[in-house]
Amino acid sequence: MSFETLSTNKSFGGVQGVYKHASNVTGTDMIFSVYVPPHKGDAKLPVLWYLSGLTCTHANVTEKGEFREACAEHGVIFVAPDTSPRGDDVPDDEGYDFGKGAGFYVDATQEPWSANFRMRSYIEEELPALIAAQFPMADMARQSITGHSMGGHGALTIGLRNPDRFRSISAFAPIASPLACPWGEKALSGYLGPDRADWRPYDACALIADGARVTELLVDQGDADNFLEGQLKPELLKAACADAGIDLTLRMQPGYDHSYYFISTFLGEHVAWHAERLKA
Repeated sequence: MSFETLSTNKSFGGVQGVYKHASNVTGTDMIFSVYVPPHKGDAKLPVLWYLSGLTCTHANVTEKGEFREACAEHGVIFVAPDTSPRGDDVPDDEGYDFGKGAGFYVDATQEPWSANFRMRSYIEEELPALIAAQFPMADMARQSITGHSMGGHGALTIGLRNPDRFRSISAFAPIASPLACPWGEKALSGYLGPDRADWRPYDACALIADGARVTELLVDQGDADNFLEGQLKPELLKAACADAGIDLTLRMQPGYDHSYYFISTFLGEHVAWHAERLKA
């Protein structure tokens, strides 16, 4: 498996790196970032995954997230993959909410998307194996996951499908139910076809209704988010968790929008929350 270091920078005593590898899953080169906090010798550190939203790459949170101080304080590795495959030969769509930058963390089954758009397998299988191989300080027995918007949808669904892998799950302004919003209906029908039963593994509310269980979830949502009512619908997640007995902490943050000004304000708190649950 090829692996190339694109850049490294010292930050808060640790190293922020950006890396590239040839993915067998997506059939493309993939770029991701990893922050490794300061540590001693052969110490093993827990891993927090961050999944980004529509139109984003690894760079958005890496440059704007303001997570490194908290990761250094709590000794947490921070991994930020891309949101979709990219390249001249990768199919795309004119809309910002489908195609490149909009992989929705699914394994597409419809042509022409199925050859490359396999972000579920990339996040659940290939990239974790690469992290384990290239970062020996990463304790893959201690992992948690978070994400924003489309990435919040990814964090919730991947976390709910893999409760034995992730000790904790959080999200920022997640797409709570892709089956019930325009973004999700466009993406899931395009990638997976018209049968809505095939969409259910990619909808947090549907997964919970179908029996997926975790102990708790943490969600931050700005009440000035212009996507709140039409696309995000946290009330659906609140109802699903209430019906299932899942302890959801839904924090409606007054005056905050959908941007990284919002995410960077609370990402350090999420790192600390996950770190408490990632203790050996």
